[in-house]
Amino acid sequence: MDSKKKLNEKITDLETDYDELKEKQDGLESKLEDLNYQIIQEHINGFHKGLRQVAFFHEDIDVSDVKFDVNKDVVDRQLVNEADSNPEEEAEKVANEAVVNIDEVATVEVNMDQI
Repeated sequence: MDSKKKLNEKITDLETDYDELKEKQDGLESKLEDLNYQIIQEHINGFHKGLRQVAFFHEDIDVSDVKFDVNKDVVDRQLVNEADSNPEEEAEKVANEAVVNIDEVATVEVNMDQI
């Protein structure tokens, strides 16, 4: 009988622990949702800030014009659909163009009389 009582106590303890953990999880999920919303809101705010700056620096541009499509990107100085562009490929292309040959060493002659 003693072992059955200990087992029931252990089950009760585990159920209590489970309830506490479930409550903590629910609270964390709520916080996570709030943080996700805040991150999204910051991105939206940043985008609108950029639009305001464009309107400020380029007063002749109407940023509410339909030609401004957030689903498009500038690639090779052309406006293209984001689905058609690949930022990683573009970055790699630019990086490859900027590769410097480190084996080439510039020789500099210094005239000691001028120092």
